[in-house]
Amino acid sequence: MGIDKESDIAANLQIGPTTQGMVRIYVEGEGIELPLDFDPEEAEEIAEELRAAAEAARGMGKPKGKSPKR
Repeated sequence: MGIDKESDIAANLQIGPTTQGMVRIYVEGEGIELPLDFDPEEAEEIAEELRAAAEAARGMGKPKGKSPKR
């Protein structure tokens, strides 16, 4: 599956600090539990990538200047 392919898979996502000083991204879905630990610097890099992807996605969505038809 590519990053731009739609999927019917649903999962829960939790993000928070661990007692070991790491940042955990915890993904839980049907039949899977995936804890991903990152040091704080890596977590900040991931946050920057998320922000950049969100900004890029804003420009790819709906055509600008057109209102939805009713």
